[in-house]
Amino acid sequence: MTPSKDEPQHLGDLLRVMAKRVKKVDLTVIEEIRQHWPRLLEPTLASECHPEFVKNGVLVISVPSGAYAQQITVERDAILRGLTVLGDRAPTSLKTVRKA
Repeated sequence: MTPSKDEPQHLGDLLRVMAKRVKKVDLTVIEEIRQHWPRLLEPTLASECHPEFVKNGVLVISVPSGAYAQQITVERDAILRGLTVLGDRAPTSLKTVRKA
């Protein structure tokens, strides 16, 4: 049975729905990616490069410099392979963006 419009809903559920509508972003998948992140990369790379969000199957990773972006590109296949544990929610490609 689905709740009627007048019944209260969990805030987390409402926030996930709103986030998907605004950016088409799944907030739960990025949290899972962040949990796996340290085991996917060597420690320095994992601590300097951060998964930000997944949109349309693309994992956006913030990096501090072009050198880190290049290293993420080198590790791309290993990262994506490591994230297959997420099943059909796993990203299919990566994009790096420079931290502001």
